[in-house]
Amino acid sequence: MRAVLWSLVLFPTVLSAAENPMSAADFDAYATGKTLTYSQTGEVYGAEQYLPGQRVLWAFTNDECREGRWYEEAGQICFVYEHDATPQCWTFWKGESGLNARFEGDGPGSELSEVAQSPDPLQCAGPDVGV
Repeated sequence: MRAVLWSLVLFPTVLSAAENPMSAADFDAYATGKTLTYSQTGEVYGAEQYLPGQRVLWAFTNDECREGRWYEEAGQICFVYEHDATPQCWTFWKGESGLNARFEGDGPGSELSEVAQSPDPLQCAGPDVGV
C-alpha cells in the first residue's frame, strides 16, 4: 500500500519535469561556460565541459576526454562526438538541484542528475599522463 501511495506522490513530479524540457536557448544559457558533473543512481557517471559555439568536452569517470558538439533536434539536445558521429539525444530539464537528463527512449529512473558544477575546465585523463 505504501509503495502505491509513494508512486502516486512521485509520479506527477516525474511527469511534470519531463513535460518541461529545456529549449536549446535555455540549455545554452544554463550550461555554457560550466563543467557539469553528472551521477546516475547515486554514482558519478561523468562530466562535460560546455564551451562556446555549442562545443563540448565529455569524459566518463576516469576516462579520456572526447570532443563533440551539441544541437537541438525535435525538442531534444543531441550530441555527436569525435569518436562516434551517431547522435545521442537527451531531454534536459531543471530540477531542484540542477539539470536532469534522460536519454532518448529510456524510461523514468534512468536519469542523469547534476551533482556539481564548476567554471574550471574539465580535467582530462589521457593515455600518456604520468609517462
